[in-house]
Amino acid sequence: MSNDQPPPENDPFCSSRQPPPENDPFGSSRQPPPENDPFGSSRQPPPENDPFRKPPPPPDGDGNGPPHAPPYDPNAHGAGGPYGGTDPLAGMPPLAPFGTRLLARIIDIVIVFIPLAIISLITGGAWYSTGDNGEWDNVTNQMNTGRHWVWSLVSLLAYAGYDTFMTKKYGQTLGKRWLKIRVAMLNDGANPDTRSSLLRAAVLWVPALICCFLLWWLVLLATVLASRPYRQGLHDKAAGTVVVSAQR
Repeated sequence: MSNDQPPPENDPFCSSRQPPPENDPFGSSRQPPPENDPFGSSRQPPPENDPFRKPPPPPDGDGNGPPHAPPYDPNAHGAGGPYGGTDPLAGMPPLAPFGTRLLARIIDIVIVFIPLAIISLITGGAWYSTGDNGEWDNVTNQMNTGRHWVWSLVSLLAYAGYDTFMTKKYGQTLGKRWLKIRVAMLNDGANPDTRSSLLRAAVLWVPALICCFLLWWLVLLATVLASRPYRQGLHDKAAGTVVVSAQR
């Protein structure tokens, strides 16, 4: 028999030049790994559901990169408070000193009182004389008259309207602006909206001008002094506001 006869196809000792079958697990190393091979080429990109894959940063409002950090981040806080970290006051301006707040309030009272006093002198206002000599004893009787209640309503609208407008538009009344303090929302540091400004002014002025002027101011002062950590009076707690420094 000639030696040039090719070996049969089923010869287990066939030439090494014969290519391995497709299902040979020990085939050529040049054969690319299957797509589902977990040990495939390192150049293969990780799947989208890979838990170790770092997600891309979310876009900002206009879709052009990472978001811009707000001046106050209500979501970046721990158990301490809404301004971040374990310190409830972290990330916010310094709280306004109590004496500065009190002086700013006195200034605002005077600012509104002066035009009201002028109008009262011209129109008769809340007080008028019922005796020949205008004795002070007549004041008690005058408090029960319709004129007094009308003037109380006018005063309430003037003080509450002033406070609401200035707080909503600027975050500051004139007294606060001159003393460099301002009212801010506790959750994000923004100027109070109309609802919060009106609610704050109503809690501040309605009890003071309707029933218990001196007593209500004492209650508000006591709540500011006792409140921790934000020094909020009852009007601040109702509106969700805080008074902070406005110095740049």
